[in-house]
Amino acid sequence: METLTPAKRNECLVFAVNGEKFELPNLDPSTTLLEFLRSRTRFKSVKLGCGEGGCGACVVLLSKYDPLNKQIENFSVSSCLTLLCSINGCSITTSEGLGNTRDGFHPIHQRFTGFHASQCGFCTPGMCMSLFSALVDAERTSRPEPSPGFSKLTVSEAEKAIAGNLCRCTGYRPIADACKSFAADVDMEDLGINSFWRKEDLKEVRVSRLPNYHPKNHNCTYSEFFGEESESDMLLNSELYSWYTPASIEELQTLLHPNVSENGKRIKLVVGNTGTGYYKETEKYDKYIDLRYIPQISVVIRDNSGIEFGAALSISKVIFNLKEDNEEKLTSEVKLIFTKLAEHMEKIASGFIRNSASLGGNLVMSQRNNFPSDIATLLLAVDSSVSILTGHVCEKITMEEFLSRPPLDSRSVLLSVHIPYWKQTKSNGTIESNSRFLFETYRAAPRPLGNALPYLNAAFLADLSCNENEVLVNNVRLTFGAYGTKHATRANKVEEYLSGKPVGVSLLNEAVKLAKSSVVPEDGTSHAAYRSSLAGSFLFEFLFSFTGVDHKISADELDNTLREESEIINNSNLLLSSGKQFVESSKECYPVGEPMTKFGAAIQASGEAVYVDDIPSPPNCLHGAFIYSTKPLARVKGISFTSNSLPDGVTDVISSKDIPKGGENVGCRSMFGSAPLFVDDLATCAGDLIALVVAETKKQANVAAKTALVDYDNESLDPPILTVEEAVKRSSFFEVPPFLYPEKVGDFSEGMAEADHKILNAEIKFGSQYYFYMETQTALAVPDEENCMVVYSSIQCPEFAHIVIARCLGVPEHNVRVITRRVGGGFGGKALKAMPAATACALAAHKLRRPVRIYLDRKTDMIMAGGRHPMKITYSVGFKSSGKITALHLDILINAGNTTDISPIIPNSMIGVLKKYDWGSLSFDIKVCKTNLTSKSAMRAPGEVQASYIAEAIMEHVAGMLSIEVDSVRKKNLHTYESLLLFYGSASGDSIEYTLPSIWDKVARSSSFVQRVATTEKFNQSHIWRKRGISRVPIIHEVFVRPAPGKVSILWDGSIVVEVGGIELGQGLWTKVKQITVYALSSIQCDGTEDLVEKVRVVQSDTLALVQGGFTAGSTTSESSCEAVRLCCNVLVERLAPLKKKLQEQMGSINWEDLILQAHYQSVNLAAHSFFVPLPTSQQYLNYGAAVSEVEINILTGETRILRTDIVYDCGQSMNPAVDLGQIEGAFVQGIGFFMLEEYLINSDGLVVADSTWTYKIPTIDTIPKQFNVEVLNSGHHQNRVLSSKASGEPPLLLAASVHCATRAAIKAARKQRKSWGALDETDSTFQLEVPATMPVVKQLCGLDTVEMYLQSLVTCK
Repeated sequence: METLTPAKRNECLVFAVNGEKFELPNLDPSTTLLEFLRSRTRFKSVKLGCGEGGCGACVVLLSKYDPLNKQIENFSVSSCLTLLCSINGCSITTSEGLGNTRDGFHPIHQRFTGFHASQCGFCTPGMCMSLFSALVDAERTSRPEPSPGFSKLTVSEAEKAIAGNLCRCTGYRPIADACKSFAADVDMEDLGINSFWRKEDLKEVRVSRLPNYHPKNHNCTYSEFFGEESESDMLLNSELYSWYTPASIEELQTLLHPNVSENGKRIKLVVGNTGTGYYKETEKYDKYIDLRYIPQISVVIRDNSGIEFGAALSISKVIFNLKEDNEEKLTSEVKLIFTKLAEHMEKIASGFIRNSASLGGNLVMSQRNNFPSDIATLLLAVDSSVSILTGHVCEKITMEEFLSRPPLDSRSVLLSVHIPYWKQTKSNGTIESNSRFLFETYRAAPRPLGNALPYLNAAFLADLSCNENEVLVNNVRLTFGAYGTKHATRANKVEEYLSGKPVGVSLLNEAVKLAKSSVVPEDGTSHAAYRSSLAGSFLFEFLFSFTGVDHKISADELDNTLREESEIINNSNLLLSSGKQFVESSKECYPVGEPMTKFGAAIQASGEAVYVDDIPSPPNCLHGAFIYSTKPLARVKGISFTSNSLPDGVTDVISSKDIPKGGENVGCRSMFGSAPLFVDDLATCAGDLIALVVAETKKQANVAAKTALVDYDNESLDPPILTVEEAVKRSSFFEVPPFLYPEKVGDFSEGMAEADHKILNAEIKFGSQYYFYMETQTALAVPDEENCMVVYSSIQCPEFAHIVIARCLGVPEHNVRVITRRVGGGFGGKALKAMPAATACALAAHKLRRPVRIYLDRKTDMIMAGGRHPMKITYSVGFKSSGKITALHLDILINAGNTTDISPIIPNSMIGVLKKYDWGSLSFDIKVCKTNLTSKSAMRAPGEVQASYIAEAIMEHVAGMLSIEVDSVRKKNLHTYESLLLFYGSASGDSIEYTLPSIWDKVARSSSFVQRVATTEKFNQSHIWRKRGISRVPIIHEVFVRPAPGKVSILWDGSIVVEVGGIELGQGLWTKVKQITVYALSSIQCDGTEDLVEKVRVVQSDTLALVQGGFTAGSTTSESSCEAVRLCCNVLVERLAPLKKKLQEQMGSINWEDLILQAHYQSVNLAAHSFFVPLPTSQQYLNYGAAVSEVEINILTGETRILRTDIVYDCGQSMNPAVDLGQIEGAFVQGIGFFMLEEYLINSDGLVVADSTWTYKIPTIDTIPKQFNVEVLNSGHHQNRVLSSKASGEPPLLLAASVHCATRAAIKAARKQRKSWGALDETDSTFQLEVPATMPVVKQLCGLDTVEMYLQSLVTCK
């Protein structure tokens, strides 16, 4: 074993960021790298998305000198978890450090821009750094030098580089393309739409047009700053920081067990600090001890008995060493075990967490806190042992004993983990020739590539011997973990039952039952029966191939068994995403119609784009954090803190009592009324705002808010209303204004009388969905002169926040100014729900006469957000034997929460989409229920996504009752133009605009739908444990065009400033506005207008500069803003035309700059303002689209993989096909989240418990369609549209129902098969698949006892 020489000690923290040196003589040791970068440097590209290491928004590259291997190490880390003191002697690179506006952008930034891989942009710098880290890693390999412009990265590595990064906007496909463009083995044909080349260009041309990349020119900054061996190995030891870095076990013991006077002090042992992402800390520690530089716990030791890992090694280093194949003496069995361990560990967390999380830390969390560890399960299976230091005693114990002991105290240290080399069974002193080891690990989790805790993990190690007729189990170790028990356990009873017996069907059947009875989650564990069922599935998959059912097994074949079915769990080499995009650009209104890159994408990638929380804090700025109710209905009697005085750093606690005289307790408003900012006396939901803690730092405010004690009283109060059923019982409803209540179609009674068949009172239920914008709610309020207030808010409707703030403060509206530059994701959640943060900031700033800012932590945001409306639907439907529906009635109960918000519009939104089929007659009774849940609000396609699915569920039900294909039922009930007019009236437009029938046929052709239906049927007949389903779904989506203001000003040099009421949320509004500005001004027809694109700048929304901005919502704000700008430009052209004509007569020709200069000299008004109000005939219109999706389910685990999706969507004449394509893909993937993944769960008090990245899972790159084909259909001219364009932001989300319907089809095939095995407990065709169709839901419908059913059928057959 190599040892490290004693390193230098230093009491001053020294490190570098992007080549700049920082020396900090004084520091709070709990400060994270992210806190420091965002509060004390100019580098703001690192974003706080979750504070848990679960989103990737804060990823940076860390470079340090490794004195053991005498080389520079570079790896990505999550800066929100990395303690600043732990980077002593290190260099940090952020996205600004790769490139920027001033120094030139890095090829990563350029390619992200060119591949349209950034929308709101909040996640983009973190994505860029994850990719950069992968490029740096690949460069260290011994692979051949790639072609110029490429890296040593493989396509698979490029995709996996961003597997731990979340994006809510793009749908990931363009991000994957930007990453894959660096890969040496990339197929250029596989890269999607971009700004670098045309579709017809040859490969050589495409390569030449990619922004050039060369690793030597685009490297990290470590060696430029620190010497390689001089200062970089300094150990930080500072009493001032209370941070200590021992260099030996002896020093560690001294620090852990000092004199008696230090007894009772809180000690924190630090390696990667990633555990704080799961176990949030609010208490301070007295001493921090960094364990990473103790040689004995930081090395890998190999000897004849096995391999020993120091507990301080990162999980990534453990994986690397397990994969190392340099030990010739290792047997193939040991190599198999190590390889499987490494592959499983690669699914733990994400790369940037594994790089800093330690092996020992993971195990100690499991032992001490019952963390659902994968590593504990793996190590238990291979009979590992651990060494523990307690006081001055070091002991070595088995992993089993370690896990079952009482929790370790804070002064005990895990030193190392030993994995033995396994040897085969010996008979008479020799290894049996027919003996083989079998080792397999299993993991069922919502995300295939990790970054999600498992429902169950397992690891099985068996020593088998075989002859011609049977396979004998000599020994076996079976471990299970993460199933709702204190720690990983061995299934001893199953092991004993199997040992010494030949594997057969009957034996396996009994073993599976035993395994299920051994894996019993504790009370309160979610999906308990599912987890137990998984245990049986895993054991079945491990041993079934040896039962001899399929074929006889020889010793030579033993190593290759299970290969085909193991692909169910490990499809590691398949591409995560590929696809084709079909777009048509139009030159008719150039540059409108061109797929231009998104305005500002490059600065979003480099991290220079300024979001609200990036604005530097003004002097004396305070920070706020909300105290919210945890009770659904209770009087709030008071707030206190454990210290009986305000905690350290806290300046004030702002509540409704602090609203000034003349002001109102108002926190948000809509056309239906307002809602209070703070609880006056009675909290009416869990999540109701009680007060705002204001402190000197964000950390102090957050800690104070979390530790505040609220005194509740619910005496003499009625029980809270938490469900729609209870609301109906107690007649608790919000009124829907008559003008918003939708109209019925036809006569329901007559329609039912025509029907051959009826379904009566069938039910559908929906839960909620969280927005998961990457940037949480945020605002900054700055007091100004004359009792004015300037508020910077991340909001979709600044005008309404402006009004609310003025009312709350009791000041005229001209005393308030709300500014919004850009929003880091909205989806409806930054409309009304953003107002309380802005208003609370303004109120606190008004009272304290100091600037106040808020940036909600993810948990608080998730608890307050409300989200999508939960619903209960009861329907009755009549239909003919042919499948033609004659009548539909729905009773819809909408859970609106505790305030009206926008809930009264939901009925109209729902029926507008539900009418996509010709129901014959349609009637409904819709109630908006007032309950004691957080107020629900608009979320992308509010009410519409639920309604679209309701229509599909009814189609599925009808088809099931008739035992006919659902696709034929859908086709039978598509509208004719005549029925479309009956259901939608004037919104239908002309018959030529009704493109759905042609889209329906087009998507069938482009997706080879008919052929794939047959292929799917064949697949299902030949595969027992995998089933596929395919589904085609249409949408009709009605949108409403809102009024919008615009202003265009032309400056002296000919550059143009544009202001619009619409807010840039990532939807490309500014880009389209820029394009239409150029198109409209180019009609002046002077020289130089072809270069106007670079002269146009769209600026932030300012409620005093441009009034009547309204809501950015409903998918049509881009087109409204564009039309407002076009009106302005037309005015300016009209003003300039006489001057241009005069100058042309004098000079023959004139360029743009000269024309504008002369206009200024001649006092032509070069600023124009407009307010676009759509005509009644063009106020609403219909959008059309269709999708075909194919999925594959794993019956053993319930996992669903989306194999392919084909979308055809009508964008009219797209103003920017690249932007619209991004909206289509992003909306669809957000819809996948709603239908398949996202559970926004609450407890019995209505308090959100899915309140973190640990418990709420949005789609990631490994859960999107593997093949994702989209055609943006340019359907021609539409007279009443803005330049013939149509909306793209929300309608495509509805198409994700195709994935859910395809999943149902796959489950139907599984249930049909199950029936063939003798199942009697369900019918095949009329089951209901819940939303979301998570793994437990899918497996439940396939049968939790399917394995036993199958095995029993085999026993019966015999």
